[in-house]
Amino acid sequence: MIDIDSSVLIAMGIIFLGSFVQTAIGFGLAIVAAPLLFHVSPEYVPAPIIIAAFFITLLSTLKNRSNIEMGGLKSAVIGRIPGSVAGGFLLIYVSLDTLSLWLGIAVLFSLALSLLPIRLEPTKNKMAIAGFLSGFMGTSSGIGGPPMAILLQHQDANKFRGNLAAFFLFSSLMSLLVQLFVGYLTWNHVYLSLPLIPAAWLGYKTATLIVHRLSKEWIRKAALLLCFISGAGAIIEALV
Repeated sequence: MIDIDSSVLIAMGIIFLGSFVQTAIGFGLAIVAAPLLFHVSPEYVPAPIIIAAFFITLLSTLKNRSNIEMGGLKSAVIGRIPGSVAGGFLLIYVSLDTLSLWLGIAVLFSLALSLLPIRLEPTKNKMAIAGFLSGFMGTSSGIGGPPMAILLQHQDANKFRGNLAAFFLFSSLMSLLVQLFVGYLTWNHVYLSLPLIPAAWLGYKTATLIVHRLSKEWIRKAALLLCFISGAGAIIEALV
C-alpha cells in the first residue's frame, strides 16, 4: 500500500508530467495523468484532475488570448452541454472497475485516432459532435481533449493552442458543475486538488522554458507511448 505522503508526491509528479505535455503540445494532461492517478487513488479522477487542468487552461488562455476565435467554437460549446450531462449520468451508474475500464478505453481510443492519417474540416456540425464527445468523455473520465484536438489539429499552432485552451476553460467549468450535482465534486476532492495546482504550474513553467529546445515530434511520441502504457494498465486492472 502507498502511504498518504508518498501518494501525494506521486500524484504531484504525475500532474507535473501531464501539465508539461499539455503546455508543449496543446493538450494531453488528462490523457497522461488520469489512468496513472486512478492507480494512486480513484478519488483523483475525475474532479481533482479537472481542477488542475482548469488552472493550466486558464494560464494558456491568457497567454494565447490573441489567437482565440470564439465564433468557431460556439457549436462546440453548444454540443458540450448535453455531452457533459450524459457523462454525469455515466458517473452515477458505473462502478470503480467500470470507470477504470472506461478510462483505459478512452485513452487507447484517443491514441488510435491520433495515429490515423485523417484530416477533418471543422464545420459547425463536426464541431458540435466533437463538443458533445468532449463533454461526455471529459465529465465521466476527465479526458475531454482528443475529440476537439483531432478536429483542430491542422490549425496554425498558436490558434490550435488558443482555441483549445478557450474551449477547455469553459468545458472544465461545465464538467465540474455537473460533477457537483451528481456527487463527484466534494470538499474532499477540492482538498485533494490543492497540492496538484503548484505541480501543474511547475510543469507549465518548465515547458515554457525548455520546450523550444525539444523536438515536438519527440515529445508527441513519448506522450503517446506513456498514454498506451497508462491506458492498457487501466484496462488490465479493471479486468483482473
